[in-house]
Formats: sequence, C-alpha cells, structure tokens
Amino acid sequence: MNDSNKHNGHQIKPHILLVEDEQDLAKLIMLNLTALNYEVFHATTLSQAMQIIDTKTLDLILMDRMLPDGDGIMLCQQLREAEKSLPVMMLTAKDSEADIVLGLEAGADDYLVKPFSVLELRARVKAMLRRSKVQQVQTEQLDFHGVSINSSTREVVANNSTLELTAREFDLLLFLAKHPLQVFSRMQLLEAVWGYNYDGYEHTVNSHINRLRSKLARSPGHPELVKTVWGVGYKFSPPEA
Repeated sequence: MNDSNKHNGHQIKPHILLVEDEQDLAKLIMLNLTALNYEVFHATTLSQAMQIIDTKTLDLILMDRMLPDGDGIMLCQQLREAEKSLPVMMLTAKDSEADIVLGLEAGADDYLVKPFSVLELRARVKAMLRRSKVQQVQTEQLDFHGVSINSSTREVVANNSTLELTAREFDLLLFLAKHPLQVFSRMQLLEAVWGYNYDGYEHTVNSHINRLRSKLARSPGHPELVKTVWGVGYKFSPPEA
C-alpha cells in the first residue's frame, strides 16, 4: 500500500502502530484490531517504533511504557518535541494517578491501564479514529479577534503565532471554541472530546487544559482563551477586539 494515497478520496484502512513487547498480548491486540479492518504495524522496542514512524503514515500509536530499550514516555516526548500531533494511547500496568498524569503530561492523548478489557480497547481506538476522521473532513474555520482555529488543517494561530498542539489538545480547544462562553463540566468534556464516559478520570481534562493553557500563554499577547468557572468547569472566552 502506498501511503501517499491516504487522502486521495478512497477509503483506506487506518494505520496503527502497536509498540508492545509482550508477545501474547501483542498478538491478542493485533487480532482484534485487524478484525476491525485496521492495518497494524508492530514494534517491540522504541528504536523499532521510531523506524516505523519515520517510514509510515500513521493514524494512531498504541504504546506500552516499559520496553526493553526504555520508557514509552520517552518516545511520546520525542514526538511532541518534534511537533508531531499523532494521537498516542498508553497501554501500561502503571496505574497510579501520578503515572497517569505523567503520561498525559508527556503528550499522550489517552491512557489505558493493564489488564484491560479488549472490548474497551476496541471502543477507545474506534473513538479516537472516529474523531480524527471527522476532523479531516471538516472545513470549518473559527475566527476570533487575533485567534483562528482551522478544523481542516488542524492549525491554531493566536496573534500571528502558530501553536503546536497534540491531537487531543486541538480537539478540546475546538470543541470549547464551537460553544463560546458555554460552561462544560469535566465529565461533559470527557464524553464530548474523548468520546465516552469513564468515571474517575476527570483529572485527564485538568491535565489537558493545563497543557493547552501553557501553550496558549507562549504566544504573543498571552490570550486567556480557556477559563475556569470554579465549582463548575471550563469555558472558551473569545478575546475582545
């Protein structure tokens, strides 16, 4: 399959990279993903994963943390430092809140704790790919005073400065911007942006909001677009003229 044909109008299988060194688990995941008509590439080390990332057009990465040549978080950080917005889902036995926050702060878009249900994995993968597909076909551009959000190119320009956002950060900002001044709770944002409801992970929203604000603050003018409504949630506050 020629990756250059990915956007030529034909339906092409989503390309997923699985980075997992547990062979039995990897086989189970690959079996379930190929059953969903996905093209799955498999790597057992960080170095193998980087080779595939450099040579293939991917739609999603599923990545273990504890790998033979390092922590999957290292690869996630490298992707974000290289300004790659490729969605990443962590698959790991590290289940403490600190570990989950660390993964999200490193740029992961989702975090699934082992052992997990294969049905839940399939649901999360489909939700992430569905959001990505919806964003690709949209051509809407939201323009505010000094801020432009293009859902087709997935670019955000604030005061003439292009922001480098992860896929989930962009989805979160776009959703809020489509409903200016409307306040959403963390659970509502989980359902709307992540695609499903999973209790106990509201801190995921907090982490992404903090990262999003940090990136927005680096642009000239420091637009405070995402505001906290204490005791309720968050809202998008368009900049004034």
